[in-house]
Amino acid sequence: MRPMLATHGDHVPSGPGWVHEVKWDGVRILADVAGGGAARLTTRNGNDATRAWPDVSPAPPGIDDLLVDGEVIGLDASGRPDFRVLAERLHVRSATTAARLARSVPATYMVFDVLRLDGRDLTGLPWHERREILEGLDLGHWQVPPYYDDGEMLLEATADQGLEGVVSKRRDSPYRPGVRSRDWLKFAHRHRGTYVVGGWRPQEGTGDRLAALLVGEVTADGLLYRGRVGSGIGAAAARLLTAQLAGREQAGSPFADEVPRVDAAGTRWVEPFLVVDVESHNRPPLTRLRQPAYKGVRVDVSPADLLADSREDGHD
Repeated sequence: MRPMLATHGDHVPSGPGWVHEVKWDGVRILADVAGGGAARLTTRNGNDATRAWPDVSPAPPGIDDLLVDGEVIGLDASGRPDFRVLAERLHVRSATTAARLARSVPATYMVFDVLRLDGRDLTGLPWHERREILEGLDLGHWQVPPYYDDGEMLLEATADQGLEGVVSKRRDSPYRPGVRSRDWLKFAHRHRGTYVVGGWRPQEGTGDRLAALLVGEVTADGLLYRGRVGSGIGAAAARLLTAQLAGREQAGSPFADEVPRVDAAGTRWVEPFLVVDVESHNRPPLTRLRQPAYKGVRVDVSPADLLADSREDGHD
């Protein structure tokens, strides 16, 4: 199963037909408990992420059959959720390394929906009934964050607290797996987009120290160039990106449109497979990123997912 997705909203809805939740800056995860023990954790695009999160995967005690939807988050030094905190944990394949990172970079699973319980499919129930069931469960180390009736208040409060934003949901909405629906609307304070890497630039005076990425937007017309991103790529991120891109270079640009000469000079072109998050001063839709900053690699989304999203939502 793939999770239900929210659509970008123009204004926070009001009235008794809507509820509002904090938009967490983390990794979307479905947790499937079958027979107790450990939950199987899967990402938005269906990849098994259980090994990467040994501190999340133990099933809540006393629960034998359960499927929930939520977000795995990590907290920065100020106590705010920050996707970059989790960056080192996203690509772990070794159980030993995963256990070590779980101790040094602990994660929290914020559960906001329940889709199956004791063999019963709950996706056809309205949100308010699923929420009542969810709040009646003892989920142990998994947390159920609160929801709010006043969306404008929550939007203002999350901005003041430096949180990512708000998701508004219709009280009567069923859960539609894999569908981007206007029953769920998202409002971000920071304008974050998800792009595909088409090339990288080395640090000036070196040939192998990654300093910037060239990124594009997946569209029906191909990968369209959106800009060069260097801000936010520190030493640790540069090492991670270099490892991810190793062996994937190609002779020419993967972008369907022309890359400006100033950006193309010295660029190492790569196959368009790596997906990253970038923040900028733009509101979508956009043609070129303004003051972009790298925020992390997305292992839960593929270029094909982005194309499907663009067709449903107009942008990601």
